[in-house]
Amino acid sequence: MKYIEPIRVKVLMIMFYATGVVGMVIGLTIAPSSSTVIITFMGVINFGLGAFFTFVFLTQVGKEPDKRKKKRKGD
Repeated sequence: MKYIEPIRVKVLMIMFYATGVVGMVIGLTIAPSSSTVIITFMGVINFGLGAFFTFVFLTQVGKEPDKRKKKRKGD
């Protein structure tokens, strides 16, 4: 998988977790009875995406510097 900068992954994690929790709360408390299940399910999907990006954040290997750009000591 392509390397993603940690700050971007953290922003995605926070965004998906927050919208997931808000969607579940709204779906279970405020939403009318006809759309309760679909709104709650969308919240669960967002929460799952937050978990996926947490997994990506915790398992990705750090980016190695490019050896071609490194200066030699003798130059």
